[in-house]
Amino acid sequence: MRIAIASGKGGAGKTCVAASLSRVWPRPRIAVDADVEAPNLHIFLQPVLDAPEPWHLAVPAGLTSACTACGACRDICRYSAIARFGKKIKLFPDMCHGCGGCFAVCPEQALTEGKRELGSVARGKAAFGVPYIEGATRVGEVMTPPLLRRLLACAGEMAQANARAQGAEPDLICDCPPGVSCPAVTAARHAQALVMVADPTPFGFHDFTLAWQAFSQLPLKLGCVINRAAMPGNAGGDERVRAFCRERGLPVLAELPFEREAALAYSQGRLLADISPAWRQRFEELAARMLEAFRNCDQAGCLDKGGRHARLS
Repeated sequence: MRIAIASGKGGAGKTCVAASLSRVWPRPRIAVDADVEAPNLHIFLQPVLDAPEPWHLAVPAGLTSACTACGACRDICRYSAIARFGKKIKLFPDMCHGCGGCFAVCPEQALTEGKRELGSVARGKAAFGVPYIEGATRVGEVMTPPLLRRLLACAGEMAQANARAQGAEPDLICDCPPGVSCPAVTAARHAQALVMVADPTPFGFHDFTLAWQAFSQLPLKLGCVINRAAMPGNAGGDERVRAFCRERGLPVLAELPFEREAALAYSQGRLLADISPAWRQRFEELAARMLEAFRNCDQAGCLDKGGRHARLS
């Protein structure tokens, strides 16, 4: 099972939840940090990593003398990575999305292929022995979905290799990018179930509703975790999240309390599941509720025969 831990905003607590679930999950699992623009799951899991594997995007890098400046490559490019100035074609590889359309339509096959490094993927094991994989974008790179797809493909390969070695395919617990932009949706589309971590403050609730609008359009099983519940003076915020979930049939799988010891552990890079027996029990109960809520999600119609998400009509 592939489970995404997401949120409508940064700072809601999704990484804390993903880290502690990776610690207490009762089945074989792989921890995946898919927040490639700012990966920080390693702070809590303290993995020993192998050398990172660079990942590149194929882009047009130059033009041969066969170019007639017809402009066909420019016309098909939706991202302004190709321009024509008079009778001269100019390439902007940093703006290219790697679709390959320019190569396909060039009548003279005058474009030469190059590559742009998007970032890297690194594998290893967490301090408590769980397999771990993370991605990190190259400094200055603004396009993350291709690197995310590579990362998630590598995570799938790790799962298959572990299945061959151990006889059971591990679950993937994926710490997603925050928000609801392209990186977050790219990561979510590779999951079968998704847990939205809700911050019950006014701004947090607003962004949580945006997350629900985005992720509920995908063929996923959804659940919610309310983080920092019972915050002094914010009882109305908790109830707003609960009421929203009730109205939409969205199960609230856990309410993690607002406590000083949790904030202190977070500031020190410690796992919440390890700070006390009470906190460990909270995450063990959350894991059990997730397994119950998301049981048989492989057969829930969210995947096609090839293991990919069926597109919504």
